[in-house]
Amino acid sequence: MPAPRSLDLTQVTEWNNGEVRRVQDSIAGEEPLEIRIGATPLAVTMRTPGHDLELAAGFLFTEGIVQRREDIRSLESVAEGTRASRGNMVVAQLAAGASYDAGQSQRNFFANSSCGVCGKATIDAVRSRLLRSPNPALRVSPDLLCRLPDNLSAAQDIFGRTGGLHAAGLFNASGELLVAREDIGRHNAVDKAIGWALREWRLPLSENILLVSGRCGFEIAQKAIVAGVPVVASVSAPSSLAVQLARELNLSLVGFLRGRRFIVYSGDARVLPDAT
Repeated sequence: MPAPRSLDLTQVTEWNNGEVRRVQDSIAGEEPLEIRIGATPLAVTMRTPGHDLELAAGFLFTEGIVQRREDIRSLESVAEGTRASRGNMVVAQLAAGASYDAGQSQRNFFANSSCGVCGKATIDAVRSRLLRSPNPALRVSPDLLCRLPDNLSAAQDIFGRTGGLHAAGLFNASGELLVAREDIGRHNAVDKAIGWALREWRLPLSENILLVSGRCGFEIAQKAIVAGVPVVASVSAPSSLAVQLARELNLSLVGFLRGRRFIVYSGDARVLPDAT
């Protein structure tokens, strides 16, 4: 069985203003990824193959399984096994000092490509993690924010061919795109970006901006706060729980970032310093 791919080619039938023809089309890949700690299964998420080690690292960190880069002794993709598991499993080995409650984690996690927070046993399990407010000193100009969507869009290679993926991009305070990651699941794209930062020893992301290509739900806001991101922007709407969490912890949350317009739901001072 070939390794999972981020996109596939298929024959489709196109109807265009009354004309019908057979064409070749690109479609986004979707495969299950099982994340294990040693021999213990932790979670399964439906994802777009690619950057799987970053996805696993980001998931372990943003979900509180590990607290720092040093807690992960090794991460390995399993290249052998059954047809179902080949290329669809990442095994993490944790350092001796890492605290990990296998029973509690197995009760709390089950994720799919469209939803992450539904994989928690309760939202209270998220709130009980004693999340810290991100850097209050960062300032980002409106003009800089408005440039970010085009920069992220230019880096969405697979989306450009399939039209079927979400993206997450990490920018520095000058608006430079540091990393862009795509996935069929929006929370997976965020985990891939944060996992990249973890593996590159860049956490906390206290001087950075996270931009997501779709809506911003509660879990994306939570993951950003865990990583220390002060400003989260999305091209679509946030959810009510995302807004509530952002206001509780003074995360700057921007929605409907399109063209020369956006809405600030929380943390105005970082992005509108001159507002009264």
